[in-house]
Amino acid sequence: MAITKPIKNRLTALKSEYDTLSKGKESLLVMIDEAEVPESVYNSNAIENSTLTLKETEKILLDMEVSRDVSLREVYEAKNLARVIGYIRNKSKETEANKETILLLHQMLIGGIDDKIAGRFRKLGEYVRVGTHIAPAPEHVERMIEAIITEYTGDLSNYFLDKIAKFHLDFETIHPFNDGNGRIGRVLICFQLQRLGLPIIIIRDREKKEYYKSFAEYRDKHNAKTMEKVIALALMESLNKRNTYLKGQKVITLSEYTRNNNLSASGMTNAARRQNIPAFREKGVWKIGEDFIYNSHKEK
Repeated sequence: MAITKPIKNRLTALKSEYDTLSKGKESLLVMIDEAEVPESVYNSNAIENSTLTLKETEKILLDMEVSRDVSLREVYEAKNLARVIGYIRNKSKETEANKETILLLHQMLIGGIDDKIAGRFRKLGEYVRVGTHIAPAPEHVERMIEAIITEYTGDLSNYFLDKIAKFHLDFETIHPFNDGNGRIGRVLICFQLQRLGLPIIIIRDREKKEYYKSFAEYRDKHNAKTMEKVIALALMESLNKRNTYLKGQKVITLSEYTRNNNLSASGMTNAARRQNIPAFREKGVWKIGEDFIYNSHKEK
């Protein structure tokens, strides 16, 4: 199931705007990326059931004291993932995501947490289960990973988001590592997007139900539609955020915008979730450029 033409058209328009606006403003884009790291780390770890809040994650990344006792493992998980996200910004300019890169990212993520499994695929006798899904036997892992990398890099005909969604679904189905599969998989989505000149995305803990549903649909029905939608919406949101800042607009909360323009709060929140308006989240709060002109008959 491929991304629909209207979504492709919206993404093409957003990417074109992004390319035009970003000329000469690389330093602003780096600032936006860096400011977003705690949110990226928090959400990816929260999907894996980390107990850290966004505020605690921010403090840990700033080497500040956290008010409660948190496990050393969760501190390492936050710091290591932040390092990985920072690393791929430059690495994605140099090369496609190959097997060596994936193993290096895993070493960076799990190193210091469990050095026995860091930077290597599962080996003989190491089986993993995700819910009711038992991942392929370890002796098949390396070959299967090489196959999906070859398929991704060799496919020049399918739409880029269809390819990225399928790669992510295949990667998580293989579950090549003993730990860290979800976080590495989501980092690889960002790696692949950055390789194409697009910004990173955040798959949010709030969307976990939809995100997890996509894996069951893919395994049971070979249907990638839900994952394509999750990634497409996240990419539109990321582009809308950057385009708003690149235009130099004053950023206000969506609730403030709604009040100022006498609009329906629920209607605007729904429009934001569907990315029919150029709204985006910061620290979980929907925001929008103050200058945006809302047309209820023709949502952006």
